Amino acid sequence: MPLKDWLAALVVITAWGMNFVVIKVGLDEIPPLLLGALRFTLVAFPAVFFIKRPALPWRIIVLYGLTISLGQFVFLFTAMSVGMPAGLASLVLQSQAFFTVLIAALLLGEGVRRHNVLGMLVAVAGLVLIHQGADVRTMSMLGFVLTLFAALSWAMGNIVAKTAGRQIDMVGLVIWGALIPPIPFLVLSWFLEGPDLMLASLAGISYVGVGAVIYLALVATIVGYVLWGRLLTHHPASKVAPLSLLVPIIGLVSSAVLLDERLAAVQWVGGLIVMAGLVINVFGARALALMRSASRP
Repeated sequence: MPLKDWLAALVVITAWGMNFVVIKVGLDEIPPLLLGALRFTLVAFPAVFFIKRPALPWRIIVLYGLTISLGQFVFLFTAMSVGMPAGLASLVLQSQAFFTVLIAALLLGEGVRRHNVLGMLVAVAGLVLIHQGADVRTMSMLGFVLTLFAALSWAMGNIVAKTAGRQIDMVGLVIWGALIPPIPFLVLSWFLEGPDLMLASLAGISYVGVGAVIYLALVATIVGYVLWGRLLTHHPASKVAPLSLLVPIIGLVSSAVLLDERLAAVQWVGGLIVMAGLVINVFGARALALMRSASRP
């Protein structure tokens, strides 16, 4: 890739890795469901007036908005509000890669290869260590489970996007899909967080909270997906997709530096094992092919 594309990739990786720190900061002022409503309202408006609707049936746009936008962030924001550390959230959320493989096998008939199974087993072992090493003062079990549900929702959104076809307009899908979550988020916030908390949060929001919403909507969502979509358009997915493995590294480091999050040693080991599982899932097929070619006379 040329230098400008490497720089674009670095911007995306950093923006998505820092995303979890910003979420944590935003949650200090805004309850999670209201934060989701504000985020996707700002993603959709005013961009929806300037970005052409993707040439897709409305059911695809609605399903995408319900899964990758509403479902993922209902669970993720709630998880982080009840005790899921930002760094671990960035790591555990990557289990979406394995959920995507399993759902594609069940619904689309895609095969699950040996390296996928091995990667899943390795990652599950790492997640077990993260769970076992959890201290209720630093990570709640509810937060951990909700983050896994967020990963599952992300994976379901991946399948929706996959069924839409290869020439999908990702920027248009992200913007128009963002029309779906705000009202459900507001309804959930009204009933679960209460109108008094909603109004008090909006009345007392500081420039920090406003900045968090702007970052989540414009930087992490619009800028991130626009640059990522362009990279995937101009370069093979095999070169671009593995770069996302750097996101949880940025997430873990930034949360340790900026939020002073401290993980138990066993959780760091579990995190490294999860990363190993992700690497096996991404590069396993290539490694097996190289081993076969090397074994031939």
